[in-house]
Amino acid sequence: MQISFQDKTVIVTGGAGGFGEATSRTFGSSGANVVIADVNLERAQAVAADLPSAIAVETDVLDESAMKNVVKTAVDTYGCLDVMVNNAGLPHLSGPMIEMDTETVDWQFAVNVRSVFLGCKYAALAMQNTGGGGVIVNTASIAGRRPRPGLTIYNATKGAVITLTRSLASELGPQIRVNAVNPLVSQTGFIKNALGVDQLGAEAVAAMTANVPIGRMTEPQDVANAIAYLASDQASMLTGVCLDVDGGRSIQ
Repeated sequence: MQISFQDKTVIVTGGAGGFGEATSRTFGSSGANVVIADVNLERAQAVAADLPSAIAVETDVLDESAMKNVVKTAVDTYGCLDVMVNNAGLPHLSGPMIEMDTETVDWQFAVNVRSVFLGCKYAALAMQNTGGGGVIVNTASIAGRRPRPGLTIYNATKGAVITLTRSLASELGPQIRVNAVNPLVSQTGFIKNALGVDQLGAEAVAAMTANVPIGRMTEPQDVANAIAYLASDQASMLTGVCLDVDGGRSIQ
């Protein structure tokens, strides 16, 4: 089974690093026109330069006008929007919830939930206006299903994304499908933001994956593959699906 996105237009928020970069490259190698939306324009331009058909758009997902603009840019450049991947998001520094300040909580809901709302809203409007339908895929987290202590507010935001995805799938069908992926932790910028280190050592990785049947952390390509499948015609019967890309942690 070969998945093709030939002549399809795809936006990936946070598309220049981690899961987003792998996703941008996967869609690009499958024939898509890729709009790489990232707050780091230089890095987004570097990824776009490697792809057959791609543009970089500087996008702060906290800015409603920026989110509206990236969707408009995609439609103006390529004529339509077929797939919206709301991937951008960050954890807070791990620690007890009772020690967190309100500003951090507000920021978490803004970057992890409000940004997904904005991406879904403007993508759905564009898909409806062009009449061709489309697919939205949101990056949630296995933390939204199986929370661990220390990241309580992050866990809550990802639970919100899961519920948003399922509800919106019911609201927008049958023209627009809405799905999500729930990754396990990966050696990406997540580690830096959550734990304050660039990479986990072998001992920490072993402890973190001790209850994962597959026995390893998630790789960005694992997530990119899942997103591409959920967005593809092969998954045309799937909507409201929140796919655990977690090596089986959720069943332990």
